[in-house]
Amino acid sequence: MKLVDDLKSLLRSRGFFKLLGVRLVTQCGDGMFQAGLASLFFFNPAAGANVTDVAISFLVLLLPFSLVGPFTGPFIDRWPRRQILFYGNLIRGFLVACIVAATLSGIGWLTYVLALTALGVNRMLLASLSASLPNVVESNQRLLTANSLVPTLGGASTLCGAAIGFLLRLMLPTQALQQTGALIAAGILYVCGSGVATLLGKQELGPKEVPGGTLFTALRTAVKELADGVRYLIRRGTPAAALGTMSLHRFIYQLHVMMVILAGRNLYADPANADAGIAFFGGLFGAMVAGHGISIILTPLAHEKMRPHTWIVCCLIGGAVGQIIIASTPAYSWVVAGMFIFGIGIQGAKIAVDTIVQSDTADTYRGRAFSLYDVLFNISECIAAVVAIFIFPPVGWSRGIEIGMIVFVVLTAVWYATTIKKFKGIPRKV
Repeated sequence: MKLVDDLKSLLRSRGFFKLLGVRLVTQCGDGMFQAGLASLFFFNPAAGANVTDVAISFLVLLLPFSLVGPFTGPFIDRWPRRQILFYGNLIRGFLVACIVAATLSGIGWLTYVLALTALGVNRMLLASLSASLPNVVESNQRLLTANSLVPTLGGASTLCGAAIGFLLRLMLPTQALQQTGALIAAGILYVCGSGVATLLGKQELGPKEVPGGTLFTALRTAVKELADGVRYLIRRGTPAAALGTMSLHRFIYQLHVMMVILAGRNLYADPANADAGIAFFGGLFGAMVAGHGISIILTPLAHEKMRPHTWIVCCLIGGAVGQIIIASTPAYSWVVAGMFIFGIGIQGAKIAVDTIVQSDTADTYRGRAFSLYDVLFNISECIAAVVAIFIFPPVGWSRGIEIGMIVFVVLTAVWYATTIKKFKGIPRKV
């Protein structure tokens, strides 16, 4: 079977195996870090959860990186990516230690500033991991399988980390440990991830051609290089269309994340019972992540029958089926089922987009492409947070709003299919 052969080939690659190890260790830490932040910002027993507070928390965490993130791409294309993974994880470990100290000291604003800084570093590391993958994979066909395997295993690792983080919140004896236990564990894993990165060669992950010049020169030319990257992606056509589609899909994804936070805290649980809110939220979000896991099986199999462009459209429409289930009733079990199907569509489309951006983008521009990828996602999430303030009820779930999101996804699928048809599914020569 082709899929089995691809998996065997990937697992025989030492570089791929080591890069996967970095991702699994650090993304487990990401899950713990996110669980720790969720406990502080969304499920704090000392405060309630309303749409505005949740939206502001997301804006504080996401908007700064949306503004500075575009400048990370040129550095990913300039600096050894293995060194970015090594030093970046050490920096994150230090920032997490500072967050713990700020939390215990009761300095709320500093906690926000440090958290957004750590998440900004995290985005750069994820972009570096994505840009590095083609350097440890033999062919574009293997690359699709790798894009199915790596992000999904990374997502599963994040889910495991989040589950452990929430368990620490429920099991640790004192309030101080409940607030910081997951964060401390995340910091330890970041340092471990830095150690795993040293198993890779300094130049093993690229970039293959490193421009000369000083750091000042790099900063001065960052804007120009980023603009060149944008123009390149637009001229190529297919990567730009894929990125645009996933940005729109990410907008819908973020609205659902906010919905399950509010529903877990205010609809299914007593708003005063933060621990019960965490449990209900965990079930809803976990169902979506479980759907991500199914995509590791479906996406490579689908690729044997269709091109990634077609699979994106299938995932958009298929995920909308889950949204229809969510819109039909607020009953917890049905919403869980809907989130599971929606999760398959979200991750399946993302895997295909990753493959298109990687395979249709030259290595010289790949770092900038994935930096733009993350920035577009963050901007979409920020816009979703602002929109949520005006449309969501306190309990999160609303049939009318869900139907509106279904229509939005269907229109996105139609737009993407029409755009790709114009390109005949082939990137333009640049």
